[in-house]
Amino acid sequence: MCPFIETICIEQGRVERLAYHNERMNRTRRFCLGATDPLDLADFIVPEGYQERTKCRVVYDASIREVSYAPYQLRPVTSLKLIVADEADYRYKSTDRTCLNELFACRGEADDVLLVRQGGLTDTSICNIALWNGHQWLTPAEPLLAGTHRAALLDEGVIEEAPLSVADLSEFSRIRLFNALIGFGEIDLPIAAIHW
Repeated sequence: MCPFIETICIEQGRVERLAYHNERMNRTRRFCLGATDPLDLADFIVPEGYQERTKCRVVYDASIREVSYAPYQLRPVTSLKLIVADEADYRYKSTDRTCLNELFACRGEADDVLLVRQGGLTDTSICNIALWNGHQWLTPAEPLLAGTHRAALLDEGVIEEAPLSVADLSEFSRIRLFNALIGFGEIDLPIAAIHW
């Protein structure tokens, strides 16, 4: 089994959404490895000194194996290609991204892929999504990966879960892509930016 990872945002010397990362990491350790002793990422991450947005990558299995830091550069996304990925499974954030990398390679002229599983919208290759219907932001009820930023936005009432299919796209005007390092609203596209 490949090790798992948490990708964490550090900005202005503080770790973003640490409790959500701890919860997901310990849930993964319990379910996949039977590890019942919770770990606290605060014991392993040293955020001081990182003022600019920084990607902290924690590799773990039953214990923490590696912590690394790198400056984060937002990759622009202006178009998405719908790709059917019925067999894709990335419930647990792993170092093995082979499936996602292969799907990303199918993007053609688009900047990223929007993955469709059993007719339902899920995620891009690296982001959760939310769609704007004129009243509220809806996020797929069954994403490939339940992201930590997604969990925080759900708890805050900024987004709501809903079953979303490709056929529903015409009911929305905008799509936002977000993850632990990309803020909600930093990548905001018209629905017309999504194509087969």
